Amino acid sequence: MPETTAPDLWRSLRDDARQHHRRGRIVLAVDGFDGAGKTRFADGFATVFDDVPVVRASVDGFHRPRAERYARGRTSPEGFYLDSYDYAAFRRELIDPFRAGEPFRTAVWDVNADAPVDVAPQVAGPDAVLLVDGIFLHRPELRGLWHWSLWLDVPVDVAFARLAERDGTDPDHTAASNARYRQGQELYLRDADPRRAASAIVDNTDFRHPSRVYRDFC
Repeated sequence: MPETTAPDLWRSLRDDARQHHRRGRIVLAVDGFDGAGKTRFADGFATVFDDVPVVRASVDGFHRPRAERYARGRTSPEGFYLDSYDYAAFRRELIDPFRAGEPFRTAVWDVNADAPVDVAPQVAGPDAVLLVDGIFLHRPELRGLWHWSLWLDVPVDVAFARLAERDGTDPDHTAASNARYRQGQELYLRDADPRRAASAIVDNTDFRHPSRVYRDFC
């Protein structure tokens, strides 16, 4: 039997997401660790919604200012999990107005420049998809935002190897320089159990051949 390709899986997940949400403005989330391939997967996933407009966004456009992100200390895992994002702005500027058919913005903060960003407002029609990627999207206060959500699973060593290739960081997930991020994401797993909260789980170890994972929670 041939391996499932990424487009095959995207179409299957699209059908799953649309099963109970055929019409209207729907909001979907692609969650996973840093290095899981969320943006790449979400960009591909967006291409198979060929019957409605798709708006792509990332929670990375809603970072807090650097001083707030590091208020607990530059190496604090709690700071990474609790202080990275401005969820009030995320809801106020993107999620709530999109769902209401009002003007929304897909970003308010440039994390690299550590400064506000001026993104032109958009308005979604009565039938549209907002597809958001990012870390921590299944934290308890965000779960009610999603009509359907996805958790991308990859081994921790694979995730940090990808981050090293992308950002020039240490590929060793046990390195001291990675402790803030590794431990912060472990806090998230314990607090939110995103694998249980997600509508679907995908093993994204192989970009070309991701596969859906079915877990028995009984």
